[in-house]
Amino acid sequence: MGNVVMHNVVSVDGFIADLDDQVGPLFDWYGNGDVELGQGVGRVSKVSADYVRPIWAGLGCLVIGRHLFDTTNGWEGRPPAGDHVVVVSHRSKPEGWHPEASYHFVDGVAEAVARAKELAGERTVGVAAGDLGGQALALGLVDEVAMDVVPVVFGSGKRYFGSVDAQHLLDDPHVVIQGDRVLHLRYRVRH
Repeated sequence: MGNVVMHNVVSVDGFIADLDDQVGPLFDWYGNGDVELGQGVGRVSKVSADYVRPIWAGLGCLVIGRHLFDTTNGWEGRPPAGDHVVVVSHRSKPEGWHPEASYHFVDGVAEAVARAKELAGERTVGVAAGDLGGQALALGLVDEVAMDVVPVVFGSGKRYFGSVDAQHLLDDPHVVIQGDRVLHLRYRVRH
């Protein structure tokens, strides 16, 4: 089976959104380059495109929380990357919501990662950072942490690792790529 990678765009001080779920300039780098990234996202620097494209191509399934699902309306039933989305929620899929969508609703984080691994096969499982990602990390379900660090300080907001309250060791970064207004980092999690 593929790796489980916790990922998100993050401010230098560790926030993925402000307290009102606004992302401010965190995603501006998706529109500041010359290379079309595809999937309606925009244009990025060549360096970022060379990094992001194979990651998106390797994703089989995303695991997200109900809050992100509700905030984005599940991207209108089209996974932003990969073929499937597993949503951690105690509520089922909204009645009549995109019945054709490859979205799966489960109750718990461990169940969600297990289901996502089945759906992804040999491909990567992406886990959204934040409270959900922090829970997956605390349960030992995350193999790698991937961050797209943007040079902005939020001061407060939604934390990349959610409410994790214990120490977790990561290896030295095995990917360090400087894009235009973004630094792409990947760390393996020590188990």
